[in-house]
Amino acid sequence: MKPVTLSNSVDGFPVAPSVAVVPVTVPELHRMKRAGERIVSVTAYDFSFARLLDRAGVDLLLVGDSLGMVIQGHSTTLPVTLEQMIYHTAAVVRGARRAMVVCDLPFGVCHGGGVAVMDAAVRVLKESGCQGVKLEGGVRMAETIRFLSTHQIPVLGHVGLTPQSVHAFGGFKVQGRGGDAERIVEDALAVAAAGAFAVVLEGIPAPLAQRITEQLEIPTIGIGAGRQCDGQVLVMHDMLGLYEEVVPRFVKRYLPENTVVQAVGRFVEEVRGGVFPGDEHAFSE
Repeated sequence: MKPVTLSNSVDGFPVAPSVAVVPVTVPELHRMKRAGERIVSVTAYDFSFARLLDRAGVDLLLVGDSLGMVIQGHSTTLPVTLEQMIYHTAAVVRGARRAMVVCDLPFGVCHGGGVAVMDAAVRVLKESGCQGVKLEGGVRMAETIRFLSTHQIPVLGHVGLTPQSVHAFGGFKVQGRGGDAERIVEDALAVAAAGAFAVVLEGIPAPLAQRITEQLEIPTIGIGAGRQCDGQVLVMHDMLGLYEEVVPRFVKRYLPENTVVQAVGRFVEEVRGGVFPGDEHAFSE
């Protein structure tokens, strides 16, 4: 496919220069790993932010069940339903021109095993238009990943700190320390052998993530796993400082603190002071 270069401004929105509008695919992600090019991923949950993230050059938009926390206000990801994931993923797909879009399969969906997971994954791809699904778990999910992959459904694995297992872990705690490291390695190897196109490594020691990355032929995408992964993902609301309930150590905020609050505060002041709307914001007869 011939690349089409984005302009520096589209509909008044600035965009990253020279970003080719050629959709990112599984083979492209594999090529990036082989070439040593870092993969950039951010979570997205709606059309507007998906469009902005896509224009900024993000390679992979992950519609995470983290929306249960940052969008819905729950304390965990567990209450999110399949219907909600499909709804948000469809909105993100409409905003993405270049980035690959992957949808989390929410808590409970994968407990039914092969055919049940297949039915859910098929719904996700058909109704949202995304290019793949993500599911949590290593060795215990290997057969399910193999079943989906055999039927040509791209699967993004997720091992280490898996948020859907928060109660079993006793909270959002770093995994893979000490004698537990081998379990994470086995999980990652199992996911890759089962046919996952990439794997998220979350909340594990950096040396362990590097070791796994060097062993796997598929890309690793880290979140709280150090800099040696093939790519990085952050929850958008964490990255922009929009979610204050939980601020993990591994998060870096890329907007000045209180930027949104200050912007809305100026709007409040101008409305109350009669400054906004001005004549330039009004229609004439």
